[in-house]
Amino acid sequence: MTRRPSVPSGVLAVDKPAGPTSYEVVALVRRRLGARRVGHAGTLDPAATGVLPILIGEATKLMGYLADHDKEYRAVVRLGVSTDTQDLSGRVLTERPVPSLASGDMEPVFARFTGRIRQTPPMYSALHHEGRRLYELAREGVEVPREPREVVVHSIELESVDGPRVTLRVVCGKGTYVRTLAADIGEALGCGAAVETLARLRVGPFTVAQAVPWPDLERGSAEALRERIAAPDTALAGWRAVQLDARAAEAFRHGRGLDGRGHVLPSPAQPGRDAALVRVHGPDGVLIGVGAVDGQDGRLRPVRILHADHPRARVLPA
Repeated sequence: MTRRPSVPSGVLAVDKPAGPTSYEVVALVRRRLGARRVGHAGTLDPAATGVLPILIGEATKLMGYLADHDKEYRAVVRLGVSTDTQDLSGRVLTERPVPSLASGDMEPVFARFTGRIRQTPPMYSALHHEGRRLYELAREGVEVPREPREVVVHSIELESVDGPRVTLRVVCGKGTYVRTLAADIGEALGCGAAVETLARLRVGPFTVAQAVPWPDLERGSAEALRERIAAPDTALAGWRAVQLDARAAEAFRHGRGLDGRGHVLPSPAQPGRDAALVRVHGPDGVLIGVGAVDGQDGRLRPVRILHADHPRARVLPA
């Protein structure tokens, strides 16, 4: 009996086409690689395209950290129309004339939606309300109150204007709904707006140019896909790294804290208020987990522990 090659833990960035749900991408990766633990970092709407990072094996423990990375989108927005889904797939609610707009007219509006802003999640979203997804309720014609949430929009750049269509490049933080951002900008311009197409260009260090094309995921060899899996620590790109010697690494793997000189503490370490998250590596450079370093005395406490499978070196995202 031929034994299937093991699947290394790590991150496989996929260039999702319009149509599949994020869950369907996860299911396809699971089938193609024969991996048991697979998840994604940051849902993409079925109609949206672009980067969807898929975490495999022990790297699934880093899902929340990767989802926290900034994201970059290109949105083609149709001015003069608003819909119940905030994109052109939905039911049209209003149609209004589009004023003659130059880029200088839009910049002050963009500034209003840049920085820390409050945004009401759309009904057509994957958020839960009393055990059900909001989009399930929306399809039944049910609308429920949603509390505005604070999100961060780093920048909104106008790439082009073509009649009622404007193309925006948006860099934003976790939890930002670009459809809602476009709809709010349309209201601020006095004409309404809905997203025509949405592409995610980047999630943290993972770019669409480096992502696995959809045909390769569907029909390429499993061996070629395994070669494209980036090491788990790419999910923590930009973090400070701490490398431990063999003795300290073994203690860390068993949930023990370390003092500022790397000595094992007799009892579990409690982080201070100013503790900072770091990625923790063993003596061979392999990621063994996430730790919290106390800013006052340098004590290191385990937060997430990975059981490393010692993958061979891979090319990391730039």
